[in-house]
Amino acid sequence: MTDTPASAPPVGVKRIELTLRALVLGCILAVIFTAANTYLGLKVGLTFASAIPAAVISMAILRMFKTSTIWENMTVQTVASVGGAMSSIIFVLPGLVMVGWWLEFPFWESVLICVFGGVLGVTFSIPLRRALVVEAGLPYPEGVAAAEVLTVGSRGAEQTESAVRENASGLWVVITGAVVSAGYALLVAGRVFAGEAARFIKLPASLGGGATGLGFGMQFALLGAGHLIGLSVGLAQLFGLILAWGIAVPILTSPDTIAWLTANGIPSIATTLPAGAGAEELAGTVWSREVRFMGAGVIGVAAIWTLIKLAGPLIGGLTSALAANRRRQGGEVLDRTEQDIPINIVAGLSVACLIGIGFILAWFAQGNPTLAGSTALLVGGGLIYVVFIGFAVAAICGYMAGLIGSSNSPVSGVGILAVVIASVLMLGVLALAGLPADPSVVAFALIVTAVVFAVAVIANDNLQDLKTGQLVHATPWRQQTALIVGVIAGAIVIPLILNLLNKAFGFEGGPVGIADEPLAAPQATLISALARGVIGGDLRWDLIGLGAVIGVVIIVLDAVLSGATKGKMKLPPLAVGIGFYLPAAVTTMLVIGAVCGWIYDKAIKNTRFADVGRRMGVLLASGLIVGESLFLVMTAGVIVSTGNDAPFAMLPEGSAWPAMLAGIAAFGVLTVMLYGWVRSQSAKV
Repeated sequence: MTDTPASAPPVGVKRIELTLRALVLGCILAVIFTAANTYLGLKVGLTFASAIPAAVISMAILRMFKTSTIWENMTVQTVASVGGAMSSIIFVLPGLVMVGWWLEFPFWESVLICVFGGVLGVTFSIPLRRALVVEAGLPYPEGVAAAEVLTVGSRGAEQTESAVRENASGLWVVITGAVVSAGYALLVAGRVFAGEAARFIKLPASLGGGATGLGFGMQFALLGAGHLIGLSVGLAQLFGLILAWGIAVPILTSPDTIAWLTANGIPSIATTLPAGAGAEELAGTVWSREVRFMGAGVIGVAAIWTLIKLAGPLIGGLTSALAANRRRQGGEVLDRTEQDIPINIVAGLSVACLIGIGFILAWFAQGNPTLAGSTALLVGGGLIYVVFIGFAVAAICGYMAGLIGSSNSPVSGVGILAVVIASVLMLGVLALAGLPADPSVVAFALIVTAVVFAVAVIANDNLQDLKTGQLVHATPWRQQTALIVGVIAGAIVIPLILNLLNKAFGFEGGPVGIADEPLAAPQATLISALARGVIGGDLRWDLIGLGAVIGVVIIVLDAVLSGATKGKMKLPPLAVGIGFYLPAAVTTMLVIGAVCGWIYDKAIKNTRFADVGRRMGVLLASGLIVGESLFLVMTAGVIVSTGNDAPFAMLPEGSAWPAMLAGIAAFGVLTVMLYGWVRSQSAKV
């Protein structure tokens, strides 16, 4: 499908679009995908776009109704996908537990932060629709792919028998992937298979004598996520992994380096560890406490570079949007497919959300003795920050979603920049009001950042959905209404899932969970550490600065590589930064998933069913993610309700090596079988 509207709507098909059954089904799917994405994001720092699997499930269910249409399926997909996107707020909210401000996630406060920020993400992106969706000529890879799936599979006059078969097969592919993924996760929980294979070593003196390690997580959710991110991003993450674990960690753990740092009075976490610390403790501590901050520097520079590159197109797009608005005000009659929610309603919703955000900030400030005397200053400054930074990130994230897709859009980089800016501004407020830099100030900065981040992630998803709507001739105002419904559905379930996971597993730096297996929550860990460091004045700017220098070098390498290969090969700087701060076992499996997806796509490239096979591969990957993630959310519920930290254990502890070997063998065999089965299903369509 091209990046222009497809053929006209099917002749004779009544336009049924924003219906109660579509909204209900969309909300149910939003809850499912939000739960799955919440766990995945806390585990590995990535979320997946749920638009395509939601569309496939919707078409299979609504086919039972003879009156269902492509536009009704579009509504379901819109509600479900934005609900899943809302889960990305977990890149910030757990930080409030990590800094010790919250012990759990208060329901209404968490919901309202998500709702007010999310609805602002919708309203801020509405004025950008014409500029970024209609006129910018951006590829919108996921939006175009979702429109293709809807066009092929929805009921209509032009639907073929093969399309009906593909729709049915696609649903079975999602279900099968989910069942296999959940089944494997059950056996890992039962200690039959190991969930991770890792090896840490100390290098010989000839190589510096430092420590390093390598591992990969045997999780089908990671395999599926790797398939979705693609080979270019996967290899860039591998490059970041090599820089972190093959260069930075060995150098920083080398006895010579440690001695030199000590002699020159430069702080190093390695100098605080016992002399006989093992390779795993030494390498793991240095990576988590130092190398990760280099990754933050890489991400920060990459995000700034992205903003610079987008400045021209953004200004041009906004100018175009303002010109279109003037034409509408001049009496120009708009086609149904160009009718957004009226601007006065958009303004009213935005003001209502800002008032609600103001009440949250005021309530927080008034409840803390340190901040109570500066409530007006904090609320006023917070709202100005949300308006200006929020609209900026809505435009930036919307453009990046159009350029590289919602899943690949670097919203975490935007979150890192947002919390640094918020923390620096808080320092200014402290100076004006003469306040001490206590934990309440850090918490206030995190809450403001959470609101801005909600704006970013929803705008990131919304414009992708609006592109799908444009291609299938949906009505924008109806779609935007569905977006708001999806925001509310996702917001309600997020604190429930977060509290469940917090009680069962815990988060790094927060209260210990029943199972004492803290979730890494990499972005939240980093963002909370940045807020504490900036406000507390003890941030390792030297490490972030070194990462920034590395980021500049990577940007240059990306430009050289892209120019030399005429754009065929790239080294996305943000992906390299992610390779720095994700655990090695996670990154390695993501790379394996990206390579598996590339091999699969290449194997079917010249077949008659290449397009069908590619779509089926995406559905398999989505099913793998959903199955394991939902099983582990269910596991958290069982742990909390029973108080048993290993409720599904079938074998006693201590069988690590047999379980690891069995897990590797089973994982490899199942992977080959799944891809082979999906290929055969595609050939039958």
